[in-house]
Amino acid sequence: MDADVSESAGPSDESAEGGDGPHSGSSPGNHSGEDTGGGPGKDSGIIPVTAPRPRRHWLRWTALGASFVVLAAAGTGWWLYQKLDGNIRTDTSVAAELKVYERERPVPVVRDAENILLIGSDSREGKNSKYGRDDGGSQRSDTTILLHLAADRKSATAMSLPRDLMVDIPSCHRADGTATTKQFAQFNWAFERGGTACTIRTVEKMTGIRIDHHMVVDFDGFKDMVDAVDGVEVCLKKPVDDSDAHLKLPAGRQTLDGEQALGYVRARKSIGNGSDTERMDRQQQFLGALVNKVQSNGVLLNPTRLYPVLDAATKALTTDPGLDNLKDLYDLVRGMRDVPTDKVQFLTVPRQPYVADRNRDELIQPDADRLFKRLRRDDPVTVVPADQLAHDDEKNNGKNNAGSDTPGSSGPSPTPTYSGNNAAADLCEQ
Repeated sequence: MDADVSESAGPSDESAEGGDGPHSGSSPGNHSGEDTGGGPGKDSGIIPVTAPRPRRHWLRWTALGASFVVLAAAGTGWWLYQKLDGNIRTDTSVAAELKVYERERPVPVVRDAENILLIGSDSREGKNSKYGRDDGGSQRSDTTILLHLAADRKSATAMSLPRDLMVDIPSCHRADGTATTKQFAQFNWAFERGGTACTIRTVEKMTGIRIDHHMVVDFDGFKDMVDAVDGVEVCLKKPVDDSDAHLKLPAGRQTLDGEQALGYVRARKSIGNGSDTERMDRQQQFLGALVNKVQSNGVLLNPTRLYPVLDAATKALTTDPGLDNLKDLYDLVRGMRDVPTDKVQFLTVPRQPYVADRNRDELIQPDADRLFKRLRRDDPVTVVPADQLAHDDEKNNGKNNAGSDTPGSSGPSPTPTYSGNNAAADLCEQ
C-alpha cells in the first residue's frame, strides 16, 4: 500500500526543486496507513498535497541580490580608485633632467627616511588667472617646503625656504631645451627659469639633502583641499580687508573656507608686519592647523570623509613617477597617520636680511648648515614659538641654542632648538 501511495503522489513541484514538503497525508514516521485524525487518509483514496513553500526561491534570490551588491560595490570601488589615480599628474621630465646630473646629487644617508620637496606654484594660468597677471604662462614658487619624514615615522619636520633667499642656482635646462646660466640669485628664480628639476638641484646643492620625491600644488588645488575638510579654524587679532588677496575678514576666531584660506596664506601687506618672514610663519601655522583638522576629525579612518579629501588632493598634485599613483600616496599617508600632531613640526631655515639688499634674505651660518646636517642624519629637531625662543635666548645671555650640535660641545642644549610651531598648537592661544 505504501508503494501505491508513493506511486500515486509522484514528485511534487517542491520536491522537484529539492524541497522538503510532505509527499502524503501521513505524519512523519507514520507508514502504517492509520488515520491520525481529522483529515482524509489512505482509506478515502485521496492524497492531500500541501502547497510548496517558496523558501528555496527566497534563498536563491537573496544570494543573487547579495552577489549583485558585492559586484556593484567592487565595481564602484574600482571606478573610484581609477578616478583618484587618474587625477594625479606626472612630471616625467623632472626625473629625466635629474638623471643627467645624478653624479653631482647627494647620496641618501639614512635608510627609510624620506625627503619630499613641496612646491606651491603661483602660476596664473587657467582658473588661477584671477589672482594676478599671467605673464605669458610663467610660474613661480610662491612657497617651498622641504618635508623630512623620520625613518621610524614618529616625527615629521617641514622646513620652509624663503622665496627671496639668495642662493647659488646651477645651470638648468628650460622647457624649450635651452640652458640657463649658473648664478647667485633669489631662490624662486630657479623654479621660474628652470622648473621643478632646477629647484630640486638648487635645494640639494644648498642643503646636501637628497630629495626623494616632489609635489607641486597650485592655488585651486589648495582651496579644494581646505573645502574638503570643511574649512580650517584660525584667529585674527585685527580685521583684514585686502583686495589684492581677495580677503575680507573680521577679527577673532573663525573657520576659513578654501577661498578665504588661500587669501589668508597669500596676504602679505594686510596681516602682521607685511614681511615675507611673517607670511611664512602664518603659512606654517595654517598647515599645522590643517594637519590637526584632518587627524582630529578622523578623516583618514572614515571613507566617506576621506574620499573628498583624496579627490581634492590628487587633483591638485603634479608629482614624480615615484608618487604618481594612489597606492604610493596612500602608503605615504599611512606612514604619517600615527605621527602625533605635536611631532609634526614647522620651521623656517635660519636666515637674516641680505647684507647687499635688505629686501632679500641670506642664510645664517653656521646655524643653517647644522640644521641641514641634522635632517640629513635623521637627528631630532626641536621647535618652539618665537617668543619662547627669544625668552630662552635672553636667559642664555643672547646665545641661541641652535648654535651647537656637535658631540661633546659645551653648548646650552644637546638638541638644537629653532623658532617654529607644531600641528598641535592652537592658533588662538599664541
